[in-house]
Amino acid sequence: MKMKILISSQTYMPDANGQAIFTTNLAEGLVRKRHEVVVLVPSGSLSGGREVRNGVDIGFVPAFSLSPWYPSVHITPIPSLSVNPLFDEFRPDLVHIQDHYFLSRSVVHAAGARGVPVIGTNHFLPDNLSRNFLIPSAIRSKVMPMVERLLWRNMLSLYNRLELITTPTPTAADILTKQGIVPPVQPVSCGVDTSLFRPDPGVDRIAVRRKYGLQVEKALFVFVGRVDYEKRLDVLLRALALLDRDDVQLAIAGRGLHLAALWELAKSLGSGERVRFLGFVPGEDLPSLLNVSDVFVMPSEAELQSIATLEAMAVGLPVLAARAGALPELVEDGVNGYLFKAGDAEDAVRCIARLLEERDSWEEMGQASREKVIPHNVENTVQTYEGLYDALVEVRARDYLTRFVRPQDQHSV
Repeated sequence: MKMKILISSQTYMPDANGQAIFTTNLAEGLVRKRHEVVVLVPSGSLSGGREVRNGVDIGFVPAFSLSPWYPSVHITPIPSLSVNPLFDEFRPDLVHIQDHYFLSRSVVHAAGARGVPVIGTNHFLPDNLSRNFLIPSAIRSKVMPMVERLLWRNMLSLYNRLELITTPTPTAADILTKQGIVPPVQPVSCGVDTSLFRPDPGVDRIAVRRKYGLQVEKALFVFVGRVDYEKRLDVLLRALALLDRDDVQLAIAGRGLHLAALWELAKSLGSGERVRFLGFVPGEDLPSLLNVSDVFVMPSEAELQSIATLEAMAVGLPVLAARAGALPELVEDGVNGYLFKAGDAEDAVRCIARLLEERDSWEEMGQASREKVIPHNVENTVQTYEGLYDALVEVRARDYLTRFVRPQDQHSV
């Protein structure tokens, strides 16, 4: 059944974060399936607008940014002024929200007033916000549990009103269940575009490495993602400083609030040319960068899945990751990489050294990564959501028949 689907999200590509990548891939995948899709996102300015991109109708809702403190956060002061006219114009069959912030709250309210079913995907963990709050270190350990409880309560106040919740992994679903989520929760992978992220022997290894100031002859460990505190890149820098060998280099690709602090840490540790901060790498360049890398690293302690790790695995890289969050669902010790104790630089050193001693196994590990990624193909994700949408629309229609139509008239509706 072809549907009109309205998606709301705080972020959308070219923003380089997991929620933006998932939302964009889903919207464009649904368009390829011949559905009509409108995505509502904050505009980043107090002027709105519309744009069609790759078949997706994007509505930009007037908003102001919290940059430079939180560059990726935008506040939509009166979203209903944009949301209500859009509902009346588009008349969606179903709504899919990606977060619990002001815009999505307005969208859920409008959907409820019109009897439109709503599904929500959770990409949220309190650590993604609270780690960047300016709370004095002397009271942080006492205050943080209360802050995180309040953040969860705020999220649940919206998501407990929805018909169905999805989240990327069983680990993420278990977290929601423990927090007291009421609607059914179903794990659905964020997916990865395996036609874009794949092994490419045609990439010029020397040219790409030189483009980013990376040494050609050294083993290259690479991180891609937001450079924020919860990614725990400080653990990798400390591990590299403890490693007594100079045949390895670390590349950090991305921007974030913790970048300046990492620069200072690298300098104080004397990391020298063993660490390169690449800054923002455009999405179209990421497959080439990954193809000239040897090992992907993800030290984060707050991953509900990690699209960046899926992309690296799709290219065929071994993975070094923290044993935290949902990362153990992607990485199996000794099969497609190694897991180290979260936050433990010494254990990370042990795993890095082991990987360097097992260079002959990198190709086999990379192949194992590729095999693990097969179920995560983004087309499988889109197809799964199509099935969920169909079921929700059917249930809502059946509920309407039961509540508002006389039994003798149902055959004609």
